[in-house]
Amino acid sequence: MKKMSNDPDMLEEYDFSLGIRGKYAQRYAEGTNVVVLEPDVAEFFPDHESVNEALRSLISIIKKQQKKANQQPVAVSS
Repeated sequence: MKKMSNDPDMLEEYDFSLGIRGKYAQRYAEGTNVVVLEPDVAEFFPDHESVNEALRSLISIIKKQQKKANQQPVAVSS
């Protein structure tokens, strides 16, 4: 396997003649969020829908706790 002279990682056998330049550029520009779950966590969240549902539930709990914390009267010392 001979390597191409301009890029040591590209082999001459690679054929990109049918490739489409920038095929995923717009989708990538819109932003991506990739999160890698540890195996023990992934066991309980098999797909993106279950992860999103769990995180939305957590967000709801956090918002309720913040609302409670903001409503508590502040003790004033005299």
